[in-house]
Amino acid sequence: MSKSVFHLAFPIHDIEATIRFYVDGLGCTVGRRSKQAVTLGLAGHQLVAHVVPDQPTKQKGIYPSHFGLIFLSEKEWQALADRAKTKGLSFYQQPRVRFPGTRIEHRTFFLEDPSHNLLEFKHYTHESAIFGEQDHSQVGDASEYSE
Repeated sequence: MSKSVFHLAFPIHDIEATIRFYVDGLGCTVGRRSKQAVTLGLAGHQLVAHVVPDQPTKQKGIYPSHFGLIFLSEKEWQALADRAKTKGLSFYQQPRVRFPGTRIEHRTFFLEDPSHNLLEFKHYTHESAIFGEQDHSQVGDASEYSE
């Protein structure tokens, strides 16, 4: 497979608030910028935040939409969780362990940006769970479709 960079475009309501959250808060880099959009670098991937006329609606629960990163190092995952707390970012869900004691066990936390986009950051105890572990039928939690 050739080297690729992931790209994600998402709606926002305020460019300056978005820059504060993603750049000052998460440590993203800023690329191109206009009155309607800003390009951000997140761990080598491209995010493009587009201003929409209406405030994006806040979804109920973590599904169906969220995006984020999977850290291969628990230390790096913890460092971002600590940074988010220090920077006063809005936690939608505090750091916790999901599916403890299983092959799909992982540490996770969710942040909510100023436009109500949800971001998940996680670290799997067993790296094989990222794309493998087909013996487990659990993908998400049915109870988390609304809160």
